[in-house]
Amino acid sequence: MEGECNCGAVRFRLSVEPYGVYVCHCSICRRHTGTNGNAVVVVENQNFQWLAGEEQVRTWRKPGHDWQIWFCAVCGSQLPGTNDAERMFVPAGLLADPTHRLKVLHHIWVDSKAGWDEIGDSGQQHPGALAPS
Repeated sequence: MEGECNCGAVRFRLSVEPYGVYVCHCSICRRHTGTNGNAVVVVENQNFQWLAGEEQVRTWRKPGHDWQIWFCAVCGSQLPGTNDAERMFVPAGLLADPTHRLKVLHHIWVDSKAGWDEIGDSGQQHPGALAPS
């Protein structure tokens, strides 16, 4: 499965089909996206490959937090980044079809979600972070 940023300068490939979407509802992710949260899939590092534009990847770390974003220097689209030592997160909206097979599995930091955010799918809801598996 392949994906790209909004302008196409940065492209990547996943060598496995992602098994589900995680949505973070924390205030940091809401500010980052300007929406109700941040929807990502998580893959092992060995299943991720940059195809083009890696030199366009920029990062920003929120001062005083361990939160960091990766984005395209050309169009500003959020990009895949380091989830932990073994895994990458990939913004679900960057993936090319057939993403219709993906379903939300987990909502995290729901205790921090916006008052106007109503979760309407069957994904499991967690008050805070989800422990790595």
